[in-house]
Amino acid sequence: MNQREIFYKHIAQTSPAPLALEIKDAKGIYLYDTEGKSYMDLIAGVSVSNLGHSHIKIIQAIQEQADKYTHTNVYGEYILSSQVQLAKKLTSLLPSQLSSVYFVNSGTETTEASIKLAKRYTGRYELIACKNAYHGSTNGSLSLMGNDDFTKAFRPLLPSTKKIRFGNKEDIACITEKTAAVFIEPVQGEAGIRYTKDNSYWKALRKRCNDTGTLLVFDEIQTGMGRTGTLFAFEQMEVAPDILMLAKSLGGGLPLGAFITSHEIMHVLTHHPALGHITTFGGNPLSCATGLASLTTIADEKLYQNVEKKSALFEQYLSGLSAIKSIRRKGFMIALEFEDRDLNFKIIDACLKKGVIVDWFLFCDTAMRIAPPLIITEDEIHHACQIISTSIKENT
Repeated sequence: MNQREIFYKHIAQTSPAPLALEIKDAKGIYLYDTEGKSYMDLIAGVSVSNLGHSHIKIIQAIQEQADKYTHTNVYGEYILSSQVQLAKKLTSLLPSQLSSVYFVNSGTETTEASIKLAKRYTGRYELIACKNAYHGSTNGSLSLMGNDDFTKAFRPLLPSTKKIRFGNKEDIACITEKTAAVFIEPVQGEAGIRYTKDNSYWKALRKRCNDTGTLLVFDEIQTGMGRTGTLFAFEQMEVAPDILMLAKSLGGGLPLGAFITSHEIMHVLTHHPALGHITTFGGNPLSCATGLASLTTIADEKLYQNVEKKSALFEQYLSGLSAIKSIRRKGFMIALEFEDRDLNFKIIDACLKKGVIVDWFLFCDTAMRIAPPLIITEDEIHHACQIISTSIKENT
């Protein structure tokens, strides 16, 4: 059997029609298949490859760490240099109360652990998330998902979870002394890039959590590491969370997640019981080495500072097309809204055939997702928009 046959026979399929691109190589914003065709990657592994592919500093970090060791023992018992240095770098860029880092392997693990931590610290078990929220796909994370179409097949889920409307001040009153934590995305990704420009909402949410003793958890799994135009999206909101969740681009292309909070809150995982949360591979030295290289590059070179300017170019080049009903964007989280799902999928397929990879959103399949690496150039944006524009015109 060839690779494609093995793929269909032995790799679990999660959709009826996978793209089945056979990637041989990747560099910068480009993927290359086995026939030598190049694809502009405007998805970046769904907001993962913020430095693009095969970045020299990522490759060097992998090589240097691999020469030392790749795995030692259960997380949190050994002092591992790459892990320690990444935690130091992260906390140096965050408010002082976000001082304790727990590394895991992925975004949904970050959510699961944050649920446990919130319940353990507060002694409460009610959780609140938003309608159309996405926090991962494992059982606890799924319980916070705000879309019934994606959860009803897997019920029963965690009890005592509530959903409120994102950005709606009236719903803040649903937070009470029974609530352990509110989980919220600064930008709702899978809802098709939804956010509020009204910082008074975030301040009211912060105050309500303070007044009720509820932990405020920001899910920056997609928005972190410069994607919205600041290193962390909450910097634009004038409030800080009690727990910050990171993943996706945190590992620089390798699996890595983290939840970050105060020493006081994190300390409850050390007793009654001890090892209140454990992970075999979380904080893997190789992943932390690439994470440190990626974060250092993004932060020290301030790659996020040009994100908004570059994002505006997508809107400038595409806004004149009548088929696009609206453009929603927050930095390099961009949604092009079309009339219906079928048209959107036709355009996405046409872009792929012309060598541009774009995507759709789980809870908004009428919109095209654009989330390129931060390193994309203005010329590359112009070229990509020409292809997207042509694909739109050919299908409308």
